[in-house]
Amino acid sequence: MSRDLTVAVVDADGIGAHLPAALARHGLRGVVVRSDTPDSGFAGSAADTAADVAHRGDLAVTAEELRRLGVGFVVAGTESGVLLADALSAELGTPGNGMSRPSARRDKHEMVLAVRARGLATAATVATGSLSELEAWAERYGQWPVVLKPPASAGTDHVRFCHTPAELRAAFAAITAATDRYGSRNTRVLAQQFLRGEEYFVNTVSRDGLHHVVEVWRYHKGLVTGGVPMYDYEEPVPPHDPAVARVSAYALAVLDALEIRNGAAHTEVMLTAEGPVLVECAARPGGAHQPAVVSRCLGTDQIELLARVIARPEEIGRATLPRYELRTPLRYVSLISRVHGVIPGAERLAGVRALESFTELVLAGPAGSPVRPTVDLGSSPGYVYLSAPSAARVEADYRTLRELEAGGLYEAPVLAPARDH
Repeated sequence: MSRDLTVAVVDADGIGAHLPAALARHGLRGVVVRSDTPDSGFAGSAADTAADVAHRGDLAVTAEELRRLGVGFVVAGTESGVLLADALSAELGTPGNGMSRPSARRDKHEMVLAVRARGLATAATVATGSLSELEAWAERYGQWPVVLKPPASAGTDHVRFCHTPAELRAAFAAITAATDRYGSRNTRVLAQQFLRGEEYFVNTVSRDGLHHVVEVWRYHKGLVTGGVPMYDYEEPVPPHDPAVARVSAYALAVLDALEIRNGAAHTEVMLTAEGPVLVECAARPGGAHQPAVVSRCLGTDQIELLARVIARPEEIGRATLPRYELRTPLRYVSLISRVHGVIPGAERLAGVRALESFTELVLAGPAGSPVRPTVDLGSSPGYVYLSAPSAARVEADYRTLRELEAGGLYEAPVLAPARDH
């Protein structure tokens, strides 16, 4: 692979915003493509940066512009860029993913069917735009709770846990009345079996059909407003933990089922009593993590390795890519507000920053921005990294952080009454 290769990053938002710089470190030129359906969750952040190429719905026109720029590789920066990156790769004839069933990499019902067709364990699932069909499926399935979500959204957007037929009807109405994060109306609802077990995610990079596991993390959830399960915190799992081998092997089989051959992937897996079962798989880098923090604690990160396999694909074939290790305990903590309030300013955040294991803080908006009770990742005020030589120190600081939140971290300041003059 030529070191002067030009790489197009479709929707370089979230963690994908770090990719152009990583490509440059490996001697590659990055071109940013803005899709016509960007993620509204990134408004006001990286999504507002100027793009080299703006896709306006005509694939041939966008592909010709990329040819003119000398693009030889196309990759998705975030979820909104997945389908366009695949289509552009196919149009340009550059290394990409299989195109026999590309919608299975975005539509979660198609995803389940593709994975099930390979003989892998999947959750009981139905996708429908009919409430009566949904109710009939729930009656036949006969187990509560069931999970409802839009078939093609992300980031826990409009995910509902239904324990009764009444909750099922209310969730169906709410989802079909809304648009997803990419501006599309939810005309169908995906209903799935509620999986019980421990949930993990496996971040990978792939090149020419070969895969490399970058890291494995475990999710920890808690109940928030309305009794809804919410991501509480997540931690990397030691690579020698037996669960890592089990969920990694399953995740790599999922990549093959979905024809993910080039680029990054983020695969969420529930390790149930019967074995690993797919939650969902995304053909792009994983989540909102900060690569510099992850690399410092694990010795590597997904963005760095994605740039590396694009620049030097032979490394994945030779198995010379670095393996992750737990150098220092690390915890990614989702901030959770129980009240209507505001993003806190520097003074209120002083207690958070004073935590001995405090490493980094990322807020969802500027100080004073409104905050509502957290029910999903989209309504979280942000996240904090905690890292220290002692796991006990991280746990103690995590508990202090939650106490700070409960003690009024997000409460709106009380304004003094106006004085008459």
